[in-house]
Amino acid sequence: MSGHSKWATIKHKKAATDAKRGKAFTRIIKEIMIAARSGGGDPDMNPRLRKAVTDAKGASMPADNIKRAIMRGTGELEGGQIDEITFEGYGPGGAAVLVLVATDNRNRTVSEIRHMFSKNGGNLGEVGSVAWMFERKGQIIIEKDKAGEDHLMNLVLEAGAEDMRDDGDDWEVISAPEAHEAVLATIQKAGIATASEEIGMIPKNLTKLEGKNAAAMLRLSEALEEHDDVQNVYSNFDVDEKELEAMA
Repeated sequence: MSGHSKWATIKHKKAATDAKRGKAFTRIIKEIMIAARSGGGDPDMNPRLRKAVTDAKGASMPADNIKRAIMRGTGELEGGQIDEITFEGYGPGGAAVLVLVATDNRNRTVSEIRHMFSKNGGNLGEVGSVAWMFERKGQIIIEKDKAGEDHLMNLVLEAGAEDMRDDGDDWEVISAPEAHEAVLATIQKAGIATASEEIGMIPKNLTKLEGKNAAAMLRLSEALEEHDDVQNVYSNFDVDEKELEAMA
């Protein structure tokens, strides 16, 4: 669950221990295909494809797999018919949820995502029902023991970041999408390790959840994340950090 940084932090720590390499490959391949189809097959001229290729290399994906995914996306090889769909809805307690999907079977995926919402106390909404509650931003998570506050803040603000937030054990660096690459490159050049980085949908305001609603929202989030066609899930829910860690 990207979107609220506490959950993003737990997610990346969980991903580091989960043996889900095959699932990661599937998501990245779909993203490469979509990026190549929409913006061309040259990573130097296509920022979205460049990010997908970087993610693929970070996941140790073989170069041949990357090349074939690009060629399927551009139509040079068959098998590139992937649709992008964004679902909007509400989770338990009224939290807004965005689900980004890449699928080769639209009808099946719509039915399955709808079922997940209803099974876990949520409901799908109309197009535009919750998207206005989010902004597209670059988000970089850095563990606090990797960088001091003053040094990192000066570094990222000078590189073009909009904000740096304290999130418990981590720093969260926020930037406009067009500044994300420059900010990330500056951090990496300084030798500071990042826990996660993405251009995603950041909530403008948060909805506080407790008890049963918080637990049900986490179940919905995890169910959506596990679906083979889901590329990303974003929500504006906020849960007390101790409660969140206990449930995770």
